[in-house]
Amino acid sequence: MRWFQSLLTRYVLIIFLAIIILPFSFPLTSLLMLPLREGMTTSYQSGSTLEVIVKKTAKELDGAEIPDVNQQVKIIQESYKKADIFWVDGEGRTRQNAHQKDIPEIWSAGYTVAFMKKSRGSDADPYTLVTMLGKDNKQGFIVTQVPRTLMKTNDELVYQKYNLLWIIGIFIILCAFIFISFIFFYRIRKRLLRVQNAMTTPTKKGIPLPLIIGKRDEIGQLENSFNDMIGKLEASRDREKDEEELRKQLIANLSHDLRTPLTTIRGHAYRLKKEPLTIQGHSSLASIDAKVDYLGQLIENLMSYTLLSSGKYPFHPDRIDAARIVRSSSAAWYPVFEKEGFVIELDIINTPIFWTIDPQWFERVLDNLFQNVNRHAVSGKYIRVSFNHQGLSVIDHGKGMVGQSAAKGAGIGLSIVSMMLKTMNLDFAIKSDESGTMITIQPPD
Repeated sequence: MRWFQSLLTRYVLIIFLAIIILPFSFPLTSLLMLPLREGMTTSYQSGSTLEVIVKKTAKELDGAEIPDVNQQVKIIQESYKKADIFWVDGEGRTRQNAHQKDIPEIWSAGYTVAFMKKSRGSDADPYTLVTMLGKDNKQGFIVTQVPRTLMKTNDELVYQKYNLLWIIGIFIILCAFIFISFIFFYRIRKRLLRVQNAMTTPTKKGIPLPLIIGKRDEIGQLENSFNDMIGKLEASRDREKDEEELRKQLIANLSHDLRTPLTTIRGHAYRLKKEPLTIQGHSSLASIDAKVDYLGQLIENLMSYTLLSSGKYPFHPDRIDAARIVRSSSAAWYPVFEKEGFVIELDIINTPIFWTIDPQWFERVLDNLFQNVNRHAVSGKYIRVSFNHQGLSVIDHGKGMVGQSAAKGAGIGLSIVSMMLKTMNLDFAIKSDESGTMITIQPPD
């Protein structure tokens, strides 16, 4: 991934542009408002221009008569109608004061000083200009007053009139930056949600589909890593499937190959029974028969487990009386337990209880459970079989599955039981400790 493709680089660029644009947005908006200044210029804005006009007129009126002064002041007043213009003669008498009522008819020295003091300063409102007539200070003076509101510059007038528009312009620029940031993070969120959706939506194989990589940024790298992970998972799943098939084939071949020598051993053992043997020989022969039967049962379990794992074990469910199968199977195993000295308790309901199961599978489950008790719980010498509407329970007082027994097996029998019961939609639970084991089988709620 190149540096300019990074999401961090892109967002830093957005921040950098914002840092540059935001300070320039203020003069930029002012620049855009320049055309609005046209047509706002008034004759009152420049106090210096008015001062030049009044001073020039006052200089030209040196020694002029009162009517002449009145005429010139009137001319200036016509040009500046919103201004207050009057003049005071050399005797202190006010002339042409049509606008202001607080101006006295006769100006005293004290009032003149107070007026001058009040009108001084750049903040004085109205703007007051006092211009002496003629070349000396004895002919009087012209007073020109303009309200400060009329002397605002074009910028001040534009700001006053279009202040809201200027604020809106700044706000639009800020909103543009916020909108760009929102779009940036919205796209990131959308892409991350797409990755999340792909991770949580597996196919029939249980593995998500690979993603189409759009951009070569950090999220693109995440998508690429996700695709690599999917590839490795698929390869691992294929290897696991091949190994499972190989294992099943190996078990099937071993089971088939072991049957022939077991049959031969069983035949020779049967022939030896007819021969005269010592007591020790008969004991050894019985032990051989028992081990051959045990090994034959293990081979049968291996074959059944392989067929169940591959889904090839015949399954024909039907609605049948499960209590009858429990009774018949318990009766078949009763002599076996009795021979081993077990205390046998049977609590099987007399009324039919119908379950949707495969009868042969259920018989196989019971045989495996009883065989497990006979092999691993001999030390407890106790078995209780209970069956009612709540389900089946098989209890023994052996060492439990945490203990050890002389005939400890590989657990294939219980694995077959679990797989068969799961296929028949029956709940299977085992509770075991050093005092014994309780196995329960129940229909679903």
